[in-house]
Amino acid sequence: MANSKKPGGLREMLESMYSVIALLFILVACVELCDAAAAFDVYRLIQYDMSGSPFGSRFAALNHHAASLHFPPGVDLSRTVLIIPLRELNITFVREYINQKKPLGGLLVLLPEVLSFKTGGNNQVHEKEKMKNLLAELERLLIHSNIPYPVYFAFENDEIDTVLADIKKNDLMGQPATATTGGYKFVIPTAEPKKVASPTMTNIQGWLSGLKTDGDANQLPTIAIVASYDTFGAAPALSVGSDSNGSGIVALLEISRLFSLLYSNPKTRGRYNLLFGLTSGGPYNYNGTQKWLRSFDQRLRESIDYAICLNSIGSWDNELWIHVSKPPENAYIKQIFEGLSNVAEELDLKVGLKHKKINISNPRVAWEHEQFSRLRVTAATLSELSVTPELLESTGGLFDTRQYVNETAIVRGVKLVAESLARHIYGHQGKNIQIFADESSLAVNPAYIRSWLDVLSQTPRVAPFLSKDDPFVMALKKELAGHVDEVNVQHETLEGIFTFYDSTSARLNIFQVASVTFDLLLLLVLGSYLIVLFSFLVITTRGLDDLISLFRRPPSRKLKTA
Repeated sequence: MANSKKPGGLREMLESMYSVIALLFILVACVELCDAAAAFDVYRLIQYDMSGSPFGSRFAALNHHAASLHFPPGVDLSRTVLIIPLRELNITFVREYINQKKPLGGLLVLLPEVLSFKTGGNNQVHEKEKMKNLLAELERLLIHSNIPYPVYFAFENDEIDTVLADIKKNDLMGQPATATTGGYKFVIPTAEPKKVASPTMTNIQGWLSGLKTDGDANQLPTIAIVASYDTFGAAPALSVGSDSNGSGIVALLEISRLFSLLYSNPKTRGRYNLLFGLTSGGPYNYNGTQKWLRSFDQRLRESIDYAICLNSIGSWDNELWIHVSKPPENAYIKQIFEGLSNVAEELDLKVGLKHKKINISNPRVAWEHEQFSRLRVTAATLSELSVTPELLESTGGLFDTRQYVNETAIVRGVKLVAESLARHIYGHQGKNIQIFADESSLAVNPAYIRSWLDVLSQTPRVAPFLSKDDPFVMALKKELAGHVDEVNVQHETLEGIFTFYDSTSARLNIFQVASVTFDLLLLLVLGSYLIVLFSFLVITTRGLDDLISLFRRPPSRKLKTA
């Protein structure tokens, strides 16, 4: 009987030992990730291809130790995430790392809260202007470079500042974070980016019909007011474009509201049709505007006397520019310039004229009015920008937030356009008559402008990441529908030289990990403790002989046979 129980008791003892060993491995595995320091929302640098050439950040997943700009000279950063506050950023250092293709595990740029559309920022004007210029330069560098590692942006806060202070302290002591020394590890467990298939552009068209007298067989002339609503920036999830072109969208909506008041009464309805266009694809050579215009029938296109395109009119400067493609001597161009100039003088505003011929063979379209000009429709762009912007620039970057927009300038821009249009429509050119006078029922509404500017300043609008039924697109359609007789929506596919990739935002987990030395010491202590505990339990329950028998060499097969 005793012999029959002994194998079973030994088996139970071995099973207990296996359980203890399994527990030991679990404890060791948990050592490195036992202390989660923080977790933050981060926003990835855009990834896109242009004519097949890769640009932006080509990776998204991250699992490396972190270092600051105070890392020791000569240290290998190929498996290190460099964390740099924008305030401390050395643009020459970053440019050198990118241009010389130096190895880096990843880059995290910390943006000051003043730039966050979530917090609203503060009133530190000088600091904001400094940050704006530095960020604009950084953004130009990043979006035109092919970067073979993850690049993210995040906003500063107390938690991440504490983590950065610890990282700086260790780096200054000559103890950068590695698997040997421990430190902070940044982890973003995300899938690798995929191409955005058939990105959609949505154009929204509003129509206000003019007054047509009985027996008049001729079609009424049309004036178009247009603004592109989408943006492009280094981080798509942060590209709100408060000025470019949030200011243009707000102005168009307010102008449509003002003229809806006039056109709602047959006695004050003008003998011009008004066409309002909220177009997509602006940063990509105004691809959406091109498709929208080509959808017009020839009769509608020929009825357009001229179009005014609104682009970035929320500057603090007291000057706006009228950009045209047709010669200044053109009758409609003269009419547009003189009409705007007369009203601008009353508003103490300067208006200049910039003429630039278009090259039909060149696919580059710098201004929205150029798409009209290519179809022989007279058009002009009203903008605070005096110089033609480069491709993918001045399209709603990281620095283009609510704090940098002059609300008063937008109100003034609305008065400028609405008043000059109304004087042309009602035949009051050259007369000092204020149709949209302050304190009247037709006065420009600053509260309306402010409310929509706030909405736009919290809404990223990069076209490839906006669906057909995106809530923002639906809100624009609904708002315009409240001011016009008819609204039409056109869905098109973004075509051309651009390909975009997803994974625009993620969650960054920061772990405080121990060094290998600490892991080995802990393993030794735990192992010793478990061995002593196991030995004690065996001796007290089964006796010393059973413990010794566990470590005896089993008899050979020959001895067993004998």
